[in-house]
Amino acid sequence: MKRTTARISQIFFLILFFILFVQTEYRGRDEINAAVNAFFRVNPLVLSSYLLAVKSWTWLLFPAALMTVATLLLGRFFCGWICPLGTILDLITHKISKTAPIMALKGNTKYWLLLPLLSSSLFNLNLSGLLDPIAILLRGLTFLLYPLLGLTARESWVGLYQAIGERRDVFAPAYDLVRDNLLPFRDTIYPLTFLSAAILLGVIALERFETRNWCRNLCPLGTLLGWFGRFSVFNRTPVQLCSDCGKCREFCPTTFDQSAVIKEECVLCMECLNGCPHDRVSFRPSLKLKGIGPFLPERRLLLGSLAGGILLAFPARFRSPEKDSRLLRPPGVRSEDDFLKKCVRCGECMKVCLKNALYPAAYQAGLEGVYTPMVIPRLGYCEYNCTLCGQVCPTGAIPSLPVEAKKCEVIGKAVFDKNHCLPFARKIDCIVCEEHCPIPEKAIRSRITTATGLDGISREVKEPYIVEEICNGCGICENVCPLETKSGIEIFAVKNRSPISHQVKGSKEETTGTYP
Repeated sequence: MKRTTARISQIFFLILFFILFVQTEYRGRDEINAAVNAFFRVNPLVLSSYLLAVKSWTWLLFPAALMTVATLLLGRFFCGWICPLGTILDLITHKISKTAPIMALKGNTKYWLLLPLLSSSLFNLNLSGLLDPIAILLRGLTFLLYPLLGLTARESWVGLYQAIGERRDVFAPAYDLVRDNLLPFRDTIYPLTFLSAAILLGVIALERFETRNWCRNLCPLGTLLGWFGRFSVFNRTPVQLCSDCGKCREFCPTTFDQSAVIKEECVLCMECLNGCPHDRVSFRPSLKLKGIGPFLPERRLLLGSLAGGILLAFPARFRSPEKDSRLLRPPGVRSEDDFLKKCVRCGECMKVCLKNALYPAAYQAGLEGVYTPMVIPRLGYCEYNCTLCGQVCPTGAIPSLPVEAKKCEVIGKAVFDKNHCLPFARKIDCIVCEEHCPIPEKAIRSRITTATGLDGISREVKEPYIVEEICNGCGICENVCPLETKSGIEIFAVKNRSPISHQVKGSKEETTGTYP
């Protein structure tokens, strides 16, 4: 009965995860009331790395604080009752034939992953999202599986549409229902797609060698929860394997590497209680701490982890100035350092981006910026009235702002390239960027000048210029530029990202916003 309850809980939270994942998408509404970011806001690893890196508190992660307290009281139940990745591993375990455990993963391997992550966070480098199990699952779904689902469904519908001819209208309502409520708003190919999929599939592949291999030997979140769970008032009785049975070792997915239960690895799945042929197993509250070893790892591990964190923190910040100039962050991000300390690298903002402007950074932002969102205007632009990315960000790295406030946030500034922009380079009229500029006062304007064209004839040309004071760098001008390859206008990052004030009414002729 206890195991049945645990399994029901697992299935419930896995279904909830997928429902929230599908709802974290543009569905024709300007607001997302429930998003999959709830799983990050209840995540103690996200809380710990945030507190160490940012060194301040946010109420967004208050649920994670409650989860930490609950783990201190009850034990590592999150892994056995809630974690969606753990549930997926449990569901596929019985279908995979096991081989010998990978001995290299045993011992202190999990600490060599967790402690350097926490140590680097202390030195302002927050990389915990790279190995967080919820983030690994979410990135695998967002960057590969979900777009693949949308592409497959749409291509299948096209094939069915062609095959059934005039009868296609009968199936149209069913497709509309699926499209509007299940399929992604658009099909997008992301950078780092195959890396994200390889990591997720690698975690699943580890099950071939041992049940919950990732959870017991590698997972930083599980290791952290195991630390907290050591002090739980609930203890398994008996602590040791029974000399006349030993069945618990067969049932347990995570512990009993030796003859005794390892409390910090127990995920409270209740398999041993449900499968005990003698009804000897029980979990009861007790003030005695049973089945735990020393609280702190050995000194060599602590010092090595601290050194590892330092070695990660400082070289990881190197970025070339050329790449920095095109490193555009989502609206509302004013401090790059602050943003990197808070970002979980979950990919939710990219998934909901209405105009496909956000993509995961690879080499552009250095090691510390891997998987963080960046705006690539040539591929998409920031919709003027959209605030979805801030709504779904679990830690406030992208602030959730009212629409009017978001419109004033600066992403970068537009600059014309005289060697490519048609009015400058070929002396012919083109005002596409001005027409599409969403700012009411128009950050891109044009003036009549006399110029000699490539044919040697003098003519009047509408020459564009930029009013920098009101340009917010949304990127629509670069996105719609009719030149096929390199755009004639580009968005560059700026150090001062203070909000703009739409008070510039006149034409500032001296603000050209061009480079030769």
